[in-house]
Formats: sequence, structure tokens, C-alpha cells
Amino acid sequence: MKMIGSDYVLEAHNIFHTTEVDGGGCFNGAGSSALVLKGVNLTVHSGEVMAILGSKGSGKRALLDVIARRAEGATRGQVLLNGSPLTKALFQQRCGYVTQSCTFIPGLTVAQTLHYTPTILSGYLKSSKVRQVLADLALSQVAHKRVEYLNISEARRLSIGIQLVRDPVMLLLDEPTQGLDPLSAYLLISILSNTAKKTGCGILLSLEKPRSDVFPFLDRALFLCLGGVVYSGGTRAMLEYFHGIGFPCPQLENPLMYYLCLSTVDRRSRDRFVESSQQIEALVERFSRETPMSDGPVNNMGSGKVPLAYGKPGELKVWVMLYLKLLASTFACGAAGMKTLFLRLFILPLAMSLMWLFYTNVGDDSHGFFTKNGLILNVIGLAYGCGILCTITLFPIWRKRFSQDTPEGLYSGATLLIAYNSVSIPFSLISSIIASLVIYPLLLDSKFPNGTTFAYLMVALWSSFVLAEQLSISFLLVVKVPFNAAIAVTYILVISIALASGTVRSFKGLQPWLQDNTKGTHTRYASSLLHSITFQTRNMNCTPTASVICPKPADFLHERLGLADPDETIDVVASCAFAVGLAAFNMLLYMFPMPRCVRQKFRD
Repeated sequence: MKMIGSDYVLEAHNIFHTTEVDGGGCFNGAGSSALVLKGVNLTVHSGEVMAILGSKGSGKRALLDVIARRAEGATRGQVLLNGSPLTKALFQQRCGYVTQSCTFIPGLTVAQTLHYTPTILSGYLKSSKVRQVLADLALSQVAHKRVEYLNISEARRLSIGIQLVRDPVMLLLDEPTQGLDPLSAYLLISILSNTAKKTGCGILLSLEKPRSDVFPFLDRALFLCLGGVVYSGGTRAMLEYFHGIGFPCPQLENPLMYYLCLSTVDRRSRDRFVESSQQIEALVERFSRETPMSDGPVNNMGSGKVPLAYGKPGELKVWVMLYLKLLASTFACGAAGMKTLFLRLFILPLAMSLMWLFYTNVGDDSHGFFTKNGLILNVIGLAYGCGILCTITLFPIWRKRFSQDTPEGLYSGATLLIAYNSVSIPFSLISSIIASLVIYPLLLDSKFPNGTTFAYLMVALWSSFVLAEQLSISFLLVVKVPFNAAIAVTYILVISIALASGTVRSFKGLQPWLQDNTKGTHTRYASSLLHSITFQTRNMNCTPTASVICPKPADFLHERLGLADPDETIDVVASCAFAVGLAAFNMLLYMFPMPRCVRQKFRD
């Protein structure tokens, strides 16, 4: 079901690329730069498979990144698709790129992963395309297998399928056989060759250690060494070319590995290093001299053959796909789905139920008031902690998937967060309601909730959970390790609780400027709301004696919060505003381009 009306030709002419090779990090300035590609030329036609061969550091990934318009650094030369400049937008719409690391969402099956890939297809056409890709990649038998249980070969084919379901005209693959056993590598290359011939998709892949059995499946080959081209052209002509310049391939030798070794610097000794370097320089120079390529395109089809609006689904459709994928992963059968559902729905009520072990039979004397004050501290802290735990467990996989999808231009960070919050916020509301039912009798010594006070309690729990969740999402934008992000968020919230909750210390003990600054924290308003419903709405049952002091709620609130009569309306509005406002801020934050060091960190 290929939607290509004519043949396509991908060309690279005289590509020079300079990139940073010794980055100093985000705060140490730029590292040293080096020329990693030197006058590279290549041509790939529809239905062909071309291999980029070279040892580590030869420039294979740099060349793929340049073609995909993802390369960091300065680039000179032309990359054309049917004679038109291959811009980043055009590549995103008409081509695909499979990197070595591809993240799948746990809990989803192979078929669901392909089905929820954003494409312009829908309904029957989408289902037919998914079935075709499953069959072409030999994944039909594992279509209902969950992605976390796939072996490396199946996972590699699924990552290719995610691109093929979008129907690209050119597909780039970075080391697709790395880590595969010989049989799996042979199967993968043969599948790619058959797919190219069947669909007309041109395939450009890099290989570091090619086996002899993949040679028949390759139509073209490009040998790179330190950025220079030793040979570029058809695999059949390759044997004749090297034979003609005095390097015939011995019988029973793997021609790909033989000429790859010929194109690799020998570092076993200084003499061999110098000798092999001079030989490779001579080979690069000779190929450049004997096979000159023009700076213009080899085909003259013109830009009219490349529809610019093809293959890019609308933002609403992408949001729907992300939303459905989030729901599917939440309600998936198996360990991953159960964990997700538990964290979203039951972790907060379970944390609140633990308070019943420590805060029962609390009186209305001064000791009871301070005990209730400690209960409020634990309620806020646990709500924050559950929000952090839920986010650092569930969100990083989506953040990583987003970092891989961003170069393809499938969706923006705001779209991801709208879809994520569309699932997360309703679950957090339900979870907060259940948690409020659990903790209400402890806070107010009443078995039957009052509508208003129950709503206040639910708002305090929900806003605390969401604020911690959104703050964690903010840090996970730039912090790759979830545990490190959790430590940073916890540190901020612990300071906020210590200064603004009125539980660790009273407001009277704070400097005036600190008291004013606490107004800029969510904790002040959530704590004020909990103190208000705990102490102002309770029926006092305390008889003063010589050893028992019965404090007045207004005096206690003034001591702890600096307010004898807190305004619940302000507290509710402010608590919700902090949570919702931070969610809106994150949507803007995720739309800004990240520094190179951050992008590289998530790519690696």
C-alpha cells in the first residue's frame, strides 16, 4: 500500500561537516571541534539498500545526522531529494530515521505500539498498514506480545516498523545490526531488502562489522575512513573498482570486511598507523580523482515531485494518539499496567491510610492540638511525596520518547503535556477523593463528612499532589536521572514545608521578610486550608484542669499561621492556582529549544 507516485532519488554532494568532539558540558564552555566529513558524495534510489561502512569514528552517524538535518555543527554541501533541497521539514514529512536507542512504552503490545504511531492514515487504512508492516517485518506472531518482553531482534524490527508505518520514501538506520546474533542480523538485512523492493522505499544504513551473507542484499556501498570516502557506488562495481586499482578481493574472503579493513587505520603500532594512514589518504584521493561528481543533482525531476504536506498528521490527531496510548498503558494487563494504575489511583489513599497507625484517639488539649499539627505536616508531606514518586516512575519513559520524537517533528512538548495531564489530572482527582475519605475522620474526628470541609480537604490533597507532579516534570526536562530530579524537588518542598506550613515552626519565629515570602509558596495556602478545617470546624471536647490546658483554636492558628481566622476561599483559589499555573508553565517550558548538552544527554 505504498503511496508513491514515482521514483525518488536521495543525493548528497560534497558534504563537509564540522562538529564538537570534546564537549565541556553545559557550564564549561564549548569543546574542541573537528572536521568529521570531508567531501562525501552518495546517491540512493527508490527500492535500493545502501550501506555506509566504516570503523568507529569514521563519520557514519555524522553523515546520517547531516542527511536527517539533525547534525550539530557547521555543514557545507547539498543534500537533495528529487533535485529539491532536503530541508528539515521535508525530511520529517517524507523520510524516517531509526537510531540505535528506541524507547517503547511498557504495557503496550507490538500491534498497539504501531497503531498509536501518529500518521495521516486512520481507520481501516491505518489497520491495514499496521498488518502489512507486521507481516513484512516478521512480527505477526508477536503482534500481541508486550513490548517489555521482546528480545533484541524483535525490538529492533519494531523500531523500524514505527517508521515504516508512516510510509517513508527514504529510511535511514544507524547500526541496525549492532548487538544482534548472526542469524538475526541476516534476517533483519534480508527483511530490509525485501521491504525496499516491495514498497519502493530507499534504505540507507550504517554497518560496522558486515558479514558476508548480507552482501547480496546491498545494492550500494559507501566506505568511510576519518570522514573521507574510499569508495561510493554499486556493490558489483565495487569489486571491479578495487581490482582495477590493485586491490583484488581474495577468493573466499568477505568483500565487505576485506575492503572495510583496507579502509581502516591500523593502530597496533606507530609504523602501521603511519603506513595505513598514508594508504587510506591515497585511496581517498584516487577515488575523488577517478570518480568526480558534479555539484548538481543527477536527476532532474524537480521539486514538484515532492509533496511538502505529505505524511504529517495534525496536532489534534497527534494529541488523540498520545492520549489513547496513555490510557492503553494505564489499563494494560500485566505488571506494567498494574503498576501504572496503582500509582495513579491508589498510592495516595494508601499513604493516608498509614496515618491511622499513629494518629488515633487524639484529644482536644494542647498536646492533641500539636499532634493534629503534626498530622497536617504528614498529610502535606505525603501528598507531595506521592506526587513525586508517581511522576519519577511514570513520566521519564514519556520524556525519553518525546526526546526521540522531537527531531521527527511529530508533536511539541505542549502536546505531550496536554495529553499526559488529560490522563493524570482526572486520576489524581479520583485518588484525592478516596484519600480524603480515608483521612477525614482522623483530621476532624467525624465519621460523616461535611460537604464543604470535605471539598476543602480534597483540594488541599489534590493541589499538593499535582504541584509536586508538575514540579517533577519541570526538572525532568533537563535532568535525565529520575532519582536526581526527585532529590531536587524534595529539597525545594522540604524548605517550603519548614518555612510556610506552620507545622515545623510557628510564623512568630520567622523574620518578617520570610513571613512575606511564604505567600509565594503553595504550602502556605494548603496548610492554612488544612488547619482551618481541622481546628475551626471541630467541636471542642476539653475540660481544663491543673494538668490539662485547653487552647482556643483562634489563638493556636494565630500562633502557627499568623492568622486567627484564615480565609478558606483565598486558600482554595491560591492552592489550585499554584498547581494549574505550574502545569501551564511546563507547557511553555517544554516548547523552548533545549541546549545542545541537554539534547545530547537524552540522545545518549
